Amino acid sequence: MPYRPKTPCHHPGCPELVEAGRLYCEKHLPLHPEVTRPAAKRGYNRRWQKVRKSYLEAHPLCVQCAKQGKYVRATVVDHIIPHRGDQKLFWDQNNWQSLCKSCHDKKTLTEDINPTYTY
Repeated sequence: MPYRPKTPCHHPGCPELVEAGRLYCEKHLPLHPEVTRPAAKRGYNRRWQKVRKSYLEAHPLCVQCAKQGKYVRATVVDHIIPHRGDQKLFWDQNNWQSLCKSCHDKKTLTEDINPTYTY
């Protein structure tokens, strides 16, 4: 039975090949904790669920839809600047916005998928 071919690392600009089923090479894996740590370990625990619920009660509409004149119920508290494990940024309410799932998915695919990293 033939093996599946290796694929390029998903980290922007990395040409390293990785085994099938893996997303990142060993060098870049630590930069992408979402791959190795469950949501609760990344801060999305019971405390977050309570704060998220109260934030959505106080900010019930999707801010992106509201800019287009649509009134859509928000279901996600989005971090405007991805926190990437920074707890100060994670809990900073000035970095939060209410979004509907559709707008959050679009933001994640367009803005958050190509992060900038400081070395």
